[in-house]
Amino acid sequence: MNNFQTANYFVLKTIIIEDEKPAARLLQRKLEKLKIEVGVMLHSVEEAVAWFSNNEHPDLIFLDIQLSDGLSFEIFEKVEIKSAVIFTTAYDEFALRAFKLNSVDYLLKPIDEDDLELAISKFKERLPKNEKLQLDFEQIKKMLSNPFDKEYKKRFTVKIGQHLKVISLDEIECFFSENKGTYIHTFDNRNYLIESTLEFLEQELDPKYFYRISRKFIIPIQAIKEIVIYSNSRLKVILPTYCDDEVVVSREKVADFKVWIG
Repeated sequence: MNNFQTANYFVLKTIIIEDEKPAARLLQRKLEKLKIEVGVMLHSVEEAVAWFSNNEHPDLIFLDIQLSDGLSFEIFEKVEIKSAVIFTTAYDEFALRAFKLNSVDYLLKPIDEDDLELAISKFKERLPKNEKLQLDFEQIKKMLSNPFDKEYKKRFTVKIGQHLKVISLDEIECFFSENKGTYIHTFDNRNYLIESTLEFLEQELDPKYFYRISRKFIIPIQAIKEIVIYSNSRLKVILPTYCDDEVVVSREKVADFKVWIG
């Protein structure tokens, strides 16, 4: 039995590349709770290049972006990696757009266990199809350097019966998901179903003005009426008209949300 496998664990060859050893160990423990054993932990570009040059490549890599001796993308410039990648990153929303556009799974630090389990489930779904993520690292690096190059969406068109209505961004109070649908809620207290997901909208909306505060909501900075301290170190956002549900910032996003509104 090799160091990737244990009888009680899912047979998945997995490694962690993370320069902060406590963070690597914490991620390892969270994976062990999901019955996934980490065979190797690497901590630098140099160490990773050497390891990949002399070992069978794993099925899955948990990869931090900023390592002690450079960006982790340098690994892929020196060695052809044949593994799928899930990024573990503390980078802000600008950088995350690059990974989404390249169909890369990512986990924002501090890593939420539910998000980790979801990412693993998505990866397992690909296994029977033998699908590997196709990463355009030049595009990722370009977007990291030039996050404002992208042309963001300025309006939405929704269908109302036999008519089409154009909704501009300054009319939108929030986007929310409900019963597998995604809706625009406008400042005049109306809801409109749109053919998008919140994940897709994150790519299309300017992160200077829009922020995904939870799995259910994306809100614009202009719609924030009040922010209230909520339970479990979370924050509650009061919007002008939306009142169908509490608009709460997820605990793991509170720190970044405070940076965004600042």
